[in-house]
Amino acid sequence: MMEPVPAMYLQNVQHMLPPQPQAPPAASDACLTIVHSLMCHRQGAVHGGEDETFAKRAIESLVKKLKEKRDELDALIIAVTMSGRRPSKCVTIQRTLDGRLQVAGKKGFPHVIYARLWRWPDLHKNELKHISVCQYAFDLKCDLVCVNPYHYERVISPAQIPYPLDISGLTIYQTAPPSRLVKDEFVHDCIQVEGESGTHNVERKTGGWDSGYGCNSSLPTVEHLNKNFWDPPSILQHSSMEQRPPSPILRGQLISPEHWCSVQYFELDHKVGETFKVIAQYREVKIDGYVNPSEPNRFCLGQLSNVHRTEASEKARLHVGKGVKLTLSGEGDVWLECQSQHPVFVQSQYLDKEAKRAPGDAVHKIFPGTHLKVFDLHDCYDTIKNKAQKAQSAARAQALAVSGSPEAAHAALQVVGPKAINPESGTLTRDGMAQINAAANIGVDDLRRMCILRLSFVKGWGPDYHRVNIKYTPCWIEIQLHRALQLLDHVLQWTQMYEAGQDH
Repeated sequence: MMEPVPAMYLQNVQHMLPPQPQAPPAASDACLTIVHSLMCHRQGAVHGGEDETFAKRAIESLVKKLKEKRDELDALIIAVTMSGRRPSKCVTIQRTLDGRLQVAGKKGFPHVIYARLWRWPDLHKNELKHISVCQYAFDLKCDLVCVNPYHYERVISPAQIPYPLDISGLTIYQTAPPSRLVKDEFVHDCIQVEGESGTHNVERKTGGWDSGYGCNSSLPTVEHLNKNFWDPPSILQHSSMEQRPPSPILRGQLISPEHWCSVQYFELDHKVGETFKVIAQYREVKIDGYVNPSEPNRFCLGQLSNVHRTEASEKARLHVGKGVKLTLSGEGDVWLECQSQHPVFVQSQYLDKEAKRAPGDAVHKIFPGTHLKVFDLHDCYDTIKNKAQKAQSAARAQALAVSGSPEAAHAALQVVGPKAINPESGTLTRDGMAQINAAANIGVDDLRRMCILRLSFVKGWGPDYHRVNIKYTPCWIEIQLHRALQLLDHVLQWTQMYEAGQDH
């Protein structure tokens, strides 16, 4: 029989063990315990002094108000201690007559006070905008006010924009020197365009900087002034972005969708598994070949079964590995990073434009380690709006031509230009009528394709491959971008392209 271990020895061993991480408190714990935990997570904390006293008083006040609403207090604890990584519900307090909250002799708007404590110490009062899931946001003027700091996102104000640099006609704002992700000698190995004219590397110059969209591309520092969300600091480092005038449609007239993208997985022409939706709170999503089924911003393809799986799909899935990471930037721009050890192949109309190719003409081979922009919301919106308006005008010109109206030539001139008109007779030419018919036949599916990205793993497709269509590749994904689709829906209604169908 073993002899008992002396208690003194056990105590010494316990002192030698590393300290165990403390679990976050629960709403049922003492107020002092909860306040201490929440104080540990405040941003820009400086021990001692007036700021620490104010922070403690503000947190104590909030915890006491929420003691009778334990579910909301638990939501606050989860949001703050997990830095918003897990979705949480509204955390509400009663709205005062003037909308402000007084703490330690200071008055301020409640959602701003707590956003400063736990997210942005330098926040100004007019820089917050609530996310779509928030039901009691301050600006909704409800009797209750949500003070969950992760139910708000920061909107940059013009006064905070760093110094502008005017380079070759582009207005670029910079907070740090441009950073290259790959050395110059490897730039040509980063990305290739697969198209009808063969495979070629892409390199583009703007104002003396290497701004090709391969490995040396960088992420944007300053987003559009009318954005709905503020990117975390990791997304904003070492980058630059062209500033464009905000489109009226993007100035908060539409509430951003609850999910920013949907990902569907296919093997050949068979959809496998359920559609994976990423809520707007998560700015990044990873699509990899592993098997974790529970992370809200990670789509693991390895867990998906398919009774019709072919040997080619089985082999290709073995090489997905770490896959790709998609990052939402600003209001709807998307960046892609190839984290796999094998290249991926992307169909992107933004990359087509950057490579000076016709839309849908090229498939872009993205090499491992490359980080590049694959979708631009403003560019997509402008293109959709122009195509929709052109389709509407072309349909009118088409109807006038069929009816033999003398106004048909003038209407066609506005749609396809002077080449559509016979200079001698002033009537429509055959080519002009064909162009009008093509413009008028642009439908919803044509415009919807501009709001999606398609990506295949390991195997490419297109003119330079025996797989002419992505549906012949062994494993691929389609990413639908919800903000872009929302704007497309708005444009379709605005231009009344389908007014006749709506009358029935």
